[in-house]
Amino acid sequence: MIEVTNVTKTHGPITSADQVSFTAEAGVVTGLLGPNGAGKSSVMRIICDLDRADAGRATVCGRRYREHPIPMLIAGAQFEGSGAHPSRRAIDHLRWIARTNRLSDTRVTEVLDLVDLQPRDWKRRVREYSLGMQQRLGIASALLGDPQVVIFDEPANGLDPIGIQWLRGLLTGLARDGKTVLLSSHLMGETEMIADRVVLMDRSRVIGEGEVSALVKAHGNLEKAFFERLELSRQQGSNTGDAR
Repeated sequence: MIEVTNVTKTHGPITSADQVSFTAEAGVVTGLLGPNGAGKSSVMRIICDLDRADAGRATVCGRRYREHPIPMLIAGAQFEGSGAHPSRRAIDHLRWIARTNRLSDTRVTEVLDLVDLQPRDWKRRVREYSLGMQQRLGIASALLGDPQVVIFDEPANGLDPIGIQWLRGLLTGLARDGKTVLLSSHLMGETEMIADRVVLMDRSRVIGEGEVSALVKAHGNLEKAFFERLELSRQQGSNTGDAR
């Protein structure tokens, strides 16, 4: 599982995470839901040890990400786009990652098939890819080590309706296989269709969390649940003199 405990991160005068705590469990799709700038990506970067928290702790399967001998075998992550150099061929990008992590080339073709990139596109350079294809390549990179935990930052960006439907099936299938799935999104309706549980974020803080089914039952849909919790949170912040 992923455990985030009182994580705080500042960049000068800007707070990107403010005492953020939540747990993402195996077999569950957990969504970090909130507007752009809410702190979702910052928390994910801290989980993956791309940034270091000023306070608090984030662990994956009981350890910090970097403490695992081969982290890619434990947790795979996809941030915006593919993460590949534009001039590199897609298959070469994945082969390079595979070989540096002691994985076989066979796994490269497996994940390319898994993300539904066609063989004719494998040797194309990444700069020739559409945004949706780059997203698929980034997801393939995250799945390369067949990790126990997968982390996706706004994975639906750039995908067309067919791609979004494919993504839903992929994420729910990963959770059904017992993996821990954490995704960030600002898309309320889409998150309602994918996630089992959500952590609601605004202004770098957690403003609520719960099972999607329970929130929908109580509020009618996830969007209403989010905005009702958002209004309450901002009222409380105003009452305590929090100007952020």
